[in-house]
Amino acid sequence: MTEKEQLAYDKEHIWHPYTSMVNPLHCYLVKSAKGVTIELNDGRKLIDGMSSWWSAIHGYNHPELNKAATNQLNKMSHVMFGGLTHEPAIELSKKLIEITPKSLQKIFFSDSGSVAVEVAMKMALQFWHSNGLKNKNKFATVSSGYHGDTWNAMSVCDPVTGMHSIFNDVLNIQFFAPSPKVCFNEKWDNSDFVEMKNLLEQNQSKIAAVILEPIVQGAGGMRFYNPQYLRLLKNLCNKLDILLIYDEIATGFGRTGKLFACEHSDTEPDIMCLGKALTGGYMSLAVTLTTNKVAETISNGNPAIFMHGPTFMGNPLACSIANKNIELLFSTNWEYNVKRIEKHFIETLFSLKSNHNIKDVRVLGAIGVVEMNKNVDVEKIQKQFVDEGIWVRPFGKLIYLMPPYIISDKELAFLTNALLKVLHLYNT
Repeated sequence: MTEKEQLAYDKEHIWHPYTSMVNPLHCYLVKSAKGVTIELNDGRKLIDGMSSWWSAIHGYNHPELNKAATNQLNKMSHVMFGGLTHEPAIELSKKLIEITPKSLQKIFFSDSGSVAVEVAMKMALQFWHSNGLKNKNKFATVSSGYHGDTWNAMSVCDPVTGMHSIFNDVLNIQFFAPSPKVCFNEKWDNSDFVEMKNLLEQNQSKIAAVILEPIVQGAGGMRFYNPQYLRLLKNLCNKLDILLIYDEIATGFGRTGKLFACEHSDTEPDIMCLGKALTGGYMSLAVTLTTNKVAETISNGNPAIFMHGPTFMGNPLACSIANKNIELLFSTNWEYNVKRIEKHFIETLFSLKSNHNIKDVRVLGAIGVVEMNKNVDVEKIQKQFVDEGIWVRPFGKLIYLMPPYIISDKELAFLTNALLKVLHLYNT
């Protein structure tokens, strides 16, 4: 098929994320990708500002990740994880247990971030079931959160401003506190935690766990909040016998300037979810880590088994790539690169604060966020970005950057200069 025929077929038959089948957003046909550059089929080259939704932290077509994939393909691409195991999964488990909070000693593999959240929620419910406390079957969280698009994950996404409000009448009803208001670098105000404190104290007997994204609320608003919120939350959860789940799917592996965002607060969860950057954007893989206490309580309960087992759980090809991805992370000075990107964002994006169309600009680690006063016309502004040679995917009022850590200073300058040009000319 010609490019025109391919795009026409795509538009007619393929349902892309967060769009309509009747009047879908325009798609651009990609020919190849290498480093931080996406090449379109028509020859245009785009500097990638999205890391393919947080995941491609080492860029595309990386020779070492390619080699890891090829080597594993020559052994086996997949084998079921029920009753079998393999070196890539064992090695990856060892790496993850070494670099995540010390209390997390047990690991459960799945095939996507949203499923990792489902697993975490099931673990929390079964933990209390095994303790004879079946009424502890609700979850508490904060507004403006996002935890995925599968069923239980949707129930802890923001019910008003989130993407799943049409399902509110059929989803499990959970407890929501206001999202943290004190920003990351602002002086802490104890009043910011009062409503969460009251909610947990009043509903202690019903709540199995609190689940939230530590420090950075991603798709729910790209907001950065004060680490003290997590310290108070952890202490209160311990006091009230409520489990704490950290969704680090978007924030893990260095994006916020710490290896994991919870390190900003020096707190450890009972359960942690990881995904996205785990394989460097090569394959879908996720994990849910938990403590010995949670795992052993479930395993000594009735039933004594955890009933969950994705077909591609512990996929050896994905695990092999993840192992090399983590090795690359530590061998390429990720901390320096994230700080370099952060410094550049601060020096460039903050100039937009004077723009009357822009509500706020904020930066943390390798994340730069421009919040507009109104929702943008995604297709219109997307075309403008493409015409300027960059790939940036807005969402609602948010235009944000999260480039691969390997982006050069020259490529980074090109990315931000193009974004500044489009936004300075943008009219709502």
